[in-house]
Amino acid sequence: MGVTREFSTDQKQLVIAIKGKFDFSLVQEFRQAYSHIGETQPTVIIDLRETEYLDSSALGMLLNMRKSLGSSVRGIQLINARPEVKRILDISRFDKMFTIS
Repeated sequence: MGVTREFSTDQKQLVIAIKGKFDFSLVQEFRQAYSHIGETQPTVIIDLRETEYLDSSALGMLLNMRKSLGSSVRGIQLINARPEVKRILDISRFDKMFTIS
């Protein structure tokens, strides 16, 4: 499976990890990972530690997630991006829309 989802014990963080290539083949899995987040208004963390590659469809999925979740979350963070993935995020100016660390 390319996408995993895990809530913290206090339900204040939802960690979605992407493994391998983050592209259109993951659209359904990714959408399911952030659906049904409940009423706790968690911070959503996208862990890119094991993401080898992302393409324009992945960027679109991140934007759709941001739009879909809106004010139902405290924030969205992209973490642990490899240098080549971080470069794509930087070129796409995603640092203006997401917290990247």
